[in-house]
Amino acid sequence: MITVGMNYRVIQGKQDDFERKFRAVLHALESADGHVRSSMYRSIDDDCAYLIISEWAEQERFTEFIRSPAFKEVTDWGKAEILTGRPHHTVYKQ
Repeated sequence: MITVGMNYRVIQGKQDDFERKFRAVLHALESADGHVRSSMYRSIDDDCAYLIISEWAEQERFTEFIRSPAFKEVTDWGKAEILTGRPHHTVYKQ
């Protein structure tokens, strides 16, 4: 089991778009092999700062997901339209 922490900073005014897209990604993750659960949190001090916590059965399944065309499509959209910079991801192995 691994837990991945993904930190995002969203352009001011784009929070609703980011949250709406995350809901769609959650739906897609329901059928992803090895995905256990994911949740999104927003900072109480900075409403443009988000943390997504995602649990996976194994590192290989998460790696397959982030290399998928669907994930690439979402990240390309985020870079072009939503995020202020590159996200920061941390993997915690259990």
